[in-house]
Amino acid sequence: MKIDIVGGGPSGLFLAILLARLAPHVKTEVIEQNAADATFGFGVVLADTGLSRLNDAAPEVCADLMAAMKFSTQQTIVSGSTPITVKRPGQGGGAIPRLKLLNILQDHAARLNIPVTYSSRVSDIESLTGDIVVGADGVNSRVRTSDEIGFGTTKRELSNHFAWFGVGKAFECPALVFREYHGGYFVAHYYPYSETMSTFVAECDHQTWIDLGLEQLSLDERQSLFETVFAAELDGHKLISNNSAWRQFPVIRNANWFNGNRVLIGDALASAHFSIGSGTRIAMEDSIALAQAIASSGEDVQRALDGYVELRRESKDRLIHASEASYLWYENIREWMTTFSPHQFVYQFMTRTGRVDVARLREQYPELVRELESAGAIPANEAIS
Repeated sequence: MKIDIVGGGPSGLFLAILLARLAPHVKTEVIEQNAADATFGFGVVLADTGLSRLNDAAPEVCADLMAAMKFSTQQTIVSGSTPITVKRPGQGGGAIPRLKLLNILQDHAARLNIPVTYSSRVSDIESLTGDIVVGADGVNSRVRTSDEIGFGTTKRELSNHFAWFGVGKAFECPALVFREYHGGYFVAHYYPYSETMSTFVAECDHQTWIDLGLEQLSLDERQSLFETVFAAELDGHKLISNNSAWRQFPVIRNANWFNGNRVLIGDALASAHFSIGSGTRIAMEDSIALAQAIASSGEDVQRALDGYVELRRESKDRLIHASEASYLWYENIREWMTTFSPHQFVYQFMTRTGRVDVARLREQYPELVRELESAGAIPANEAIS
């Protein structure tokens, strides 16, 4: 069996590594449109629950990733001018430079003699000869767009506007800052990913984009506006751009996970909103399921693809539903920021996906729950004894 993997990002490389270990008889080739040392963005988050699953699948890879990660056991949420600390259970989440993540995966792929072709854009998916063609090529997937009717693709854009930046400063811990400025509603999502650098995601709602004339501003002027809004947090540091285009988040969904011999993973299949910090983890877990299904298929392509869906659909759907609940909450930040006190706001934020209720909050974040209860921020009908 031959597998062609279109996309040499984290999910594509990880899939190839897993196949080399689980199904060494399978011939695998990775095709990546960018150069080996090209990267867009800054740091990537991998939460501890996700790392546990990656460790189960490839402990040597996970050990190298963890050695390069910067971990934090707490997060700060700021609504208005009130910072509230959320201490995370366990070792907390971690972040790693995206280029370092790719380098580690590239090194493991090289040790396993996996052929990876860089700076090669597949213009015609029909030209690929693999028994299975994997679309690990993100939200703009060429594998998916080769037959969106067959995949049952739907696409739409959210209304909020955002851009990814870096900051030449390692913040003390990850934070979310929600701030009203001159009638506009802004969000900063930031987290350290090395000893000297942090990722900074800038966001505002569409009404702010219109009211404050951001559409007419240049890229530099927009960047300067966010530096002004979050001057207290940036402490004199400038935002660093790296292909930092302003976008509205694309919601990609596919009714069919595979179409013929073509199969999708990661954001090519279902885009995970950045507000849950799990996009890379979800994509790499897709790779685990697909690798396991191929390894147990006995050279039967249909069995492999059916097995992938059976192994992964339930857990993937849960994570994507959480992503949807989260982005819908962010789409209404103006309402939440004007309606709730800082403590009420944090409670609404922590429970926004529906996966966390008061009982789970009390178990995992006991100090936070005590603070929220003291402030009367937990609705009486949701409180438990």
